[in-house]
Amino acid sequence: MTSRPAIAADIAKLFATRDTHAVEVAVLQPADPFLDMAGEDLRRRIFLTESESGKTLCLRPEFTIPVCLDHIASQAGTPRRYSYLGEVFRQRRDGGNEFFQAGIEDLGDSDIAAADARSLADAHALLSLVLPGQRLAITLGDQTLFEAVLAALGLPRGWRMRLARAFGSAPMLEAALADLANPPRNSQLSGPVALLVLDGDAEGLAAHIAEGMEEAGLSASGGRSPADIARRLIEKAQLRSVRLSDDAFSALKGFLDIDVALSDATAALEKFAADAGLSLGPALENFAARAKAIEAHGLSSAQIRYDAAFGRPLDYYTGLVFEIAVHGGDRPLVGGGRYDRLLTLLGAKKPIPGVGFSVWLDRIEALREAAQ
Repeated sequence: MTSRPAIAADIAKLFATRDTHAVEVAVLQPADPFLDMAGEDLRRRIFLTESESGKTLCLRPEFTIPVCLDHIASQAGTPRRYSYLGEVFRQRRDGGNEFFQAGIEDLGDSDIAAADARSLADAHALLSLVLPGQRLAITLGDQTLFEAVLAALGLPRGWRMRLARAFGSAPMLEAALADLANPPRNSQLSGPVALLVLDGDAEGLAAHIAEGMEEAGLSASGGRSPADIARRLIEKAQLRSVRLSDDAFSALKGFLDIDVALSDATAALEKFAADAGLSLGPALENFAARAKAIEAHGLSSAQIRYDAAFGRPLDYYTGLVFEIAVHGGDRPLVGGGRYDRLLTLLGAKKPIPGVGFSVWLDRIEALREAAQ
């Protein structure tokens, strides 16, 4: 086990002033929620194990999902703000497989703009406390706004889903856009799989894949399920039949090229929408409301960058996404965002909006040591 960071006590004091409930969650967690919702990169880094009953477990690779699971199990009311500070475990990570994270998960606040701005302000305050005098760089993205652009351009549902999943991964997004501009014509599938894909028979294809995996001695617990693989294969086949018009593709590229100070972002987005002849509706209204709420916390929007192509590689984000680093730094110190669908997917009986952030304490400690 790694030693507790020296800055932990200061962070705990800050959390106490932010109206949060300090929470501890089990180190061993059910693996399925992470395998289903945590994103490709994190899935590859999870430490898997099994319980005596054969249930697939993992060492917690992050805190958001465990905190949400505990909230659902406790049947606590909302709005409610949770804070945490503890170890997480990921394979093949620079700096070691065990490291400390701290953060706040803000659940149930229906004022989305206010909660988003508060989460960003809390994260900024934490870094300002433990890295006094350091100039910080904040980058924002917006998953909802990106999806609103895709819908306004008239992309089929399959393409909207693929591009939304790629948001946050530059290589995946680049590959998806290349396929959208020039869809591959030939499939490498053959035999029964090709026929099942052509017929769109998801159930039959999943059964065929499951049979093949069983014969090969492969388990679905370490990756995607047969049903998920079947869905993806059929989706890819359907996507090959779609080609976006040159005007629509140019508009999408133009949107992704927007990279401006937050103080200029609303105007830039309004101009983009007008030039492209698109209506972004509530997504743009909520963006503008959030920008004003951020300014109300005393954060200068001129020092915050909005990058329309910026996302974070976790599948559960639905709206705001952000990272904070020291100015000129090559690694984020804080990552966060909004995840309004997550708690329902985890078993909550009614929708619970959520937003939060996590802080990499080992990276902060390294900067403090370098400064000394």
